[in-house]
Amino acid sequence: VQLQASGGGLVRSGGSLSLSCAASGRTGSSWTMAWFRQAPGKEREFVASLIWGGAATTYADSVKGRFTISRDNAKNTGYLEMNMLKPEDTAVYFCAARNGVYFGARSELFVFWGQGTLVTVSS
Repeated sequence: VQLQASGGGLVRSGGSLSLSCAASGRTGSSWTMAWFRQAPGKEREFVASLIWGGAATTYADSVKGRFTISRDNAKNTGYLEMNMLKPEDTAVYFCAARNGVYFGARSELFVFWGQGTLVTVSS
């Protein structure tokens, strides 16, 4: 499975941005898709995840109520809708996937990774 992330850019504080993660290859209902981010000088951190079949979601506390993770089965694509963006949301965002249901935040348990897309939020 290959993942292609897109949609990053520059936005002002309070604005919105939507990221996409297109998956090529076979996925299934038990797959988990997630978004992680890495800010300059910081470690990669969990943002949100979704169980592909049932659409159950998990969010980091820092983005709850502002970000929404979703998927389109027909397009085999996942999304991260980001609203009320803050300067501290500035980071490279990565989509990741694994075969198996996982509700946690450990990046090392995700096998497939996209290339990352930069989100910059200006104050």
